[in-house]
Amino acid sequence: MKNSHKPLKKSLLFLIPLFAVSCSDDIELNSENFRKDNEEEFSINFQQKSTIDVGNQAAAEITAFDSETNKLFIVNNDIVLGIREISVYNISDINTPIKEPSIDLSALGGANSVSVKKGKLAIAVEAPIKQNPGTVLVYDTKTQLLENTFTVGALPDMVTFTPDGKKIVVANEGEPNDDFSFDPEGSISIIDLEKNSVVTLDFHAFNNQETALEAKGFRVFSPNANLSRDVEPEYVAVSKNSKTAWVALQENNGLAEVDLENKRIVAIYPLGFKDYSLPGNEIDASDKDNQKRLKHWDVPVYGMYQPDGIKYMKINGKGYIFSANEGDSRDYTGFSEEARVADLTLNPSIFPAQGDYQNNVNLGRLKVTNALKSPKNKENNALYSFGARSFSVWSTKGALLYDSGNDIGLKTLELTPNVFNGNDKRSDDKGAEPETVDAMKLCDDKYVLFVGLERDDEVLVYDISNPISPQFVQILSHPGDSAPEGLLAISRKDSPTKKPLLVVSNEGSGTVTIYENKMATCDDD
Repeated sequence: MKNSHKPLKKSLLFLIPLFAVSCSDDIELNSENFRKDNEEEFSINFQQKSTIDVGNQAAAEITAFDSETNKLFIVNNDIVLGIREISVYNISDINTPIKEPSIDLSALGGANSVSVKKGKLAIAVEAPIKQNPGTVLVYDTKTQLLENTFTVGALPDMVTFTPDGKKIVVANEGEPNDDFSFDPEGSISIIDLEKNSVVTLDFHAFNNQETALEAKGFRVFSPNANLSRDVEPEYVAVSKNSKTAWVALQENNGLAEVDLENKRIVAIYPLGFKDYSLPGNEIDASDKDNQKRLKHWDVPVYGMYQPDGIKYMKINGKGYIFSANEGDSRDYTGFSEEARVADLTLNPSIFPAQGDYQNNVNLGRLKVTNALKSPKNKENNALYSFGARSFSVWSTKGALLYDSGNDIGLKTLELTPNVFNGNDKRSDDKGAEPETVDAMKLCDDKYVLFVGLERDDEVLVYDISNPISPQFVQILSHPGDSAPEGLLAISRKDSPTKKPLLVVSNEGSGTVTIYENKMATCDDD
């Protein structure tokens, strides 16, 4: 979703065991490392069909599609023109999209998210003062007339319908104001469309679990906050049977499970940390070394998974959660957790001087949190950076089943070396910055995952027919600081061409790009 900036609480002590992994040379980047696109084997080959020039920066953030009218509904918060609307395009002919009348939101706060199901359009709108309760507007997709308005929690950042179309689930992020004097609680709203009612769930029941959750890698760290005030729901994924939702708690490094039938939060799952000292997890930690390289580190350097976009998929009878591990920090005037390794005091017994770790060509430039250190110890025993520079596959109970390791770094460096990550500009921060994911079933036994890379202006395509062993297939590049923010997979059944489509919303360039899969037939045709 959008780039959020937020604040912190108390410092925490994590006693992480040191792994006996030696530091090795830089990784050789060789095209033989990559699984090439085999169209005959995979039948996956997405080709660009058209690009819609919606406007300027932020004119194309998130997109929803209505198969009944063939309309795309696009969140348009054009920074240059000051537009606040949902732009509408008819894509009955995907090669020539036609602009239709927009939905004007200029009298309201900015829209953050849209979703469509069964002829209904839901729009999440933050209040003019975003710490106040937000609203979800429900429109008819044919007439584009407003049908209902629901009050939800502060800063509704993501909205989605359940697959059966009976409910709308909203992640209310509850960000503080800049001086941190007003920090509303994060929450989850469930709108029941059959009853025209809304229930907003808080996290009060988990306050007494805070210590136990923190010990497993969950973060509660804003000034003077307990868990229920500190959580910031970011993104929602819903089970195929519409009974359960999972909500990414990005800054907190966790997932929440929600029982949609009984309208209660069932559990919080801490996601822990990714160990960059392990083989296969190498990163480029410096934007000042003038080299395109991924390195092993023989000291405790970790990534907090901190997923942004998540997606539920049921494959071969089993449910999985796919996550884009973007990472996010709280960086406000009144409170900031961001620090450079060069500016920290490191424990010399763990980070010996001869390693020169604080040099800018090594780990010195890496941006990390200052909130995971014991208040009794001014030295850092481990380093924790934002995000994991990867996508992951989780069980529905928050167990890590697969992580892509350094695959995103390898693919972007080898296949498109002249983008942000290849030029080293984002190495110190979050790398290619995997922003969001979407997935779809292509055929009876064929599933595909899309991973949007905001800073690299690219989308990676993986075959996830075996969910715990994704296979890279294709890279889709969007040059020109496009910054893909939203991905929308449209199935063959719903597609106007009766072929699978991928719609990419590019926040940076204000464009929407439509891809079509070349595949003509499927086993289940």
